[in-house]
Amino acid sequence: MSSEETAAPSKAAPDDDGMTWWYRWLCKIAGVLGGISCAVSGVWNCVTVNPLNIAAGVWMVLNAFVLFLCEVPFCCQFIEFANAIAARADKFKPWQKALFYCGMALFPVFLSFSITTLFGNAIAFATGVLYGLASLGKKGDAVTYARLQHQKQGDEERTAGTVNGAPE
Repeated sequence: MSSEETAAPSKAAPDDDGMTWWYRWLCKIAGVLGGISCAVSGVWNCVTVNPLNIAAGVWMVLNAFVLFLCEVPFCCQFIEFANAIAARADKFKPWQKALFYCGMALFPVFLSFSITTLFGNAIAFATGVLYGLASLGKKGDAVTYARLQHQKQGDEERTAGTVNGAPE
């Protein structure tokens, strides 16, 4: 058996992170757009003489590379370990990705606070926020919520009835 055939059953396993297919694609698209904005703004930020701006620009280009590597590894086919890193990144829980992406996006802003670093990292930070929202889980349906409220109201009436209705 080749390595592709042995890897296929693990990919067919259902994801238990609670994300729907369209939300997963939204997060991936936001990651790609965040990578593009980080790369463009990072290169633009490097065209200066201020060393902190250059360091922030290099970090932003590194952010773009990591976003591309984790979200769309087919863009990095020239790197041998890209698929291994992408497979490992897919195993992370959404809250872990959220912390990683938001932290990655905030560092250049703290390093060199400017319009370029703010707007360049905004979409990468938004990708982290999207993953953070995914970690909260799905919204409950109205029927289940109404049933819980009805049970809660019944429990309150029973406890109030035993307190008020009990002979003294």
